[in-house]
Parts: sequence; structure tokens; C-alpha cells
Amino acid sequence: MNIKALRQRKAEMAKKIRALLDAAHKEGREFNETERGQYEEQMKALASVDEQIKREEALMDIERGMPAADDPNTAASIAAGAPGKDGGFKSFGEFLVSVATAGRSSGTKIDPRLIQAAASGLSEAVPQDGGFLVRKDFSEELIQKVYESGQIVSRTRKIPIGGNSNGVKINAVDESSRVDGSRWGGVQAYWVNEADAFTGSKPKFRQIELNVQKLIGLCYATDELLADASALEAVVMQAFPEEFTFKVEDAIFNGTGAGQPLGLLNSPSLITQAKDSGDSTATISTNDVLNMWKRLWARSRQNAAWFINQDVESALYPLTLGSGTAVQLLYTPPGINGNNNQYGLLLGRPVIATEHNATLGTPGDIILADMTQYLMADKGAPQSASSIHVRFLNDEMTFRFTYRCDGQPAWNKPLTPKNGSNTVSPFVNLATRP
Repeated sequence: MNIKALRQRKAEMAKKIRALLDAAHKEGREFNETERGQYEEQMKALASVDEQIKREEALMDIERGMPAADDPNTAASIAAGAPGKDGGFKSFGEFLVSVATAGRSSGTKIDPRLIQAAASGLSEAVPQDGGFLVRKDFSEELIQKVYESGQIVSRTRKIPIGGNSNGVKINAVDESSRVDGSRWGGVQAYWVNEADAFTGSKPKFRQIELNVQKLIGLCYATDELLADASALEAVVMQAFPEEFTFKVEDAIFNGTGAGQPLGLLNSPSLITQAKDSGDSTATISTNDVLNMWKRLWARSRQNAAWFINQDVESALYPLTLGSGTAVQLLYTPPGINGNNNQYGLLLGRPVIATEHNATLGTPGDIILADMTQYLMADKGAPQSASSIHVRFLNDEMTFRFTYRCDGQPAWNKPLTPKNGSNTVSPFVNLATRP
């Protein structure tokens, strides 16, 4: 079993363990005998897979230091004219080093495995610039890390865009009210007696249009870094997913919609809840939390999460419900009262601290959102190119990664309920507090 399969198996095991923990926590109890046995069995299997991964990684470190010609599988693949599963490259780092070597030699010294890739259409075929695209397996791993590491983007509804298109149009119900005659944008049913007259109705639709925008990242690799394929791979595979995650998630909250995704805080679907009249400082009160919860669309409650600036966390600890002997804490930190999740809980929903929320006391410092109602479209994994010229005087190779995506809320306005005076939405913000 190769290392990718082992890592996938590890992820699946971790998911099963998480499901066991969440099920018990949701019901406020410890494991039963069956669940305890399943938990111990999965943890034991997980430890075994971890050991296998360590052995594979140790062997890969040894193999990276060996010349490509010493690998009979690679030599056979090149001789047969087939690039193989990963184009004959043992790692992403080895691929990048080969691209850099081709660029610095002005195309006179090109790894045969790059030529194989070029012949299969996976290259821009500009050897003097090292313009070879990252192979599918490597590039997919880059973007997979974005969705795995992100606390916001991983919760969105992802929509893939085909290779022959730069955007997608989605038909959606144009519904802004749940009162009679407005549901589904105009559908209405009647209770009638025999032969009674009634008025016909029909639904109303609108189009959501997502057109991919371009996000570009650059990496400068020194001679020292290029000399070690393992180190180069480690830097690129950590730096770029982290930077792409940061920019995409920041756009999901704060994007203007012009040349980038439309963020929640700039969306007409956002509800900004007025502060509690008792707020006299930059803080958050129990009434603020309850009023925000009241404005959340009821169907979003099972998927919603609280996204906060880290400064907000200390304001959540004192919040309580009730009085006297019936008083209850509104916020439960991880590890307290049976909360073994990685997140704190506010009204039973996870509290996630991000860098993208505004400072305490300003709009955006605490957002209650159901991110399944946010649409995220992309053209698949990032593409890349490289050049020796951009940082020629610094003797550095430049790698460029391009990720094309777009996003916006699925809602274009808050919803007026059938009964009640307050509009609701999957996205609720809190107004400025003095």
C-alpha cells in the first residue's frame, strides 16, 4: 500500500473515531460497551497505520537521495514512453527540482520525465522558463490540503466547474417571504369547497452566477533549498496551502465580489443584529447571543457555527442563563462539562476562532453562520509555472501557483417568516458596540 493510500486510510479511521465521540457527546453520555470496543479497536488500528506511514516516509527519504537512473521502475517507465502514475517522480519535491534544473540550463538539460509530461499535455512547453505544469496528483494534493486545513472553506458547499467553462449559473428559488402567496416566490395553495373559484400561482426563480477569479502565489527557492528535494517539498506543501486557505477564507468573510468572492459581511443576505441596550462597552452580552440566535434561519441551526475573533473568547466565559440555583453557563470551553470537542460550544454550536473576524466591539467580531449556504466554485487543482528570470539577480528560482475560484452566499436577501416580525438568514452579524 503506497503512502497516499495509507494517509487516506488514516483519515477515514479518524473520521470514524470522531463520529463515535460526537455521538456520545451529543447525548451527554459516556461510551457504552459496544462503542468503547469500537473506539479501542479503531485507535489500535490507527496506531498501526501511523507506524506504516513512518516506515514509508523513512524509505522515501532514502530513495530521494538516490539518482533517478538507479530506480528501475522509473527507468523502465521512461524507456517504455509512459510517464507512470506520478510521471516517474518519487515526490513533488523531486519534480520541482527537475523543473528548476531545466529552467537554469535554458532547456538544454531536461529530465526525460518532464518531456513525458509535456508530451501528454501537462506542460506549457516553455523549457527555458521551466514552464511545466504540476502533475494532477501533486496539484490535487495541494488543494486538498486547503480544504482539509481550513475551518471555514471546508464547511462551504463546493461546486466543481468543468474544463470548458470559466463559470457556472445555478437556478435558485427567488423567495424573500414565507407569508401566503410568497413561498417559492409566488406559489399558493387553497382550501376550497366543490366548484369554488381560485387563483393560479407559479414559482419565481433567479440565477446565481459564479465566475472564477484568479488567486496567484509565488515561491522563491534558493540554491540551498533546491539542493534538497525533501525540504523543498515540505516548504511548498505547507506554505501554499496555508496561504491559499488564508486568502480564500478571508474572501469568504470580507470579499468585495469584485475580482474575488463575495464575502458574508458584504452580502445583502447578511442580518446585522442591533446590540443589546445594556451594552456600554466593547463586549458581548447574553442578550446579544440570544438575539443573534433568534435571527438565524431555523433550518440552519443544525449546521451553524459561531466564528469569532480570538479577543471575543474572554467575553463569552461570563455569559449565563437564568439566576440563582438555576443559572447555567452559556459558553462551554473544550474539556469542560464533558465537552471533549476541539471547539467551545455556545448554545450547543461550535465556536471557531479565526484571523478573519474583526476586533471585539466591531461588526464581524462574532458571526453566526451556516456555511452550507455559501457556494464555493473552482476549476479544480492549482496550476503552476516557474521561471529563472524573476529573481535572477538573487540566484533564486520562482515557482508560481494559480488557483481559480469564486464564491457567494446562496441567499440574496433575508427571509420574512410567515409569523413573526424579525427577518431570518443563515448569516447573522452583531452591530457595533461602544
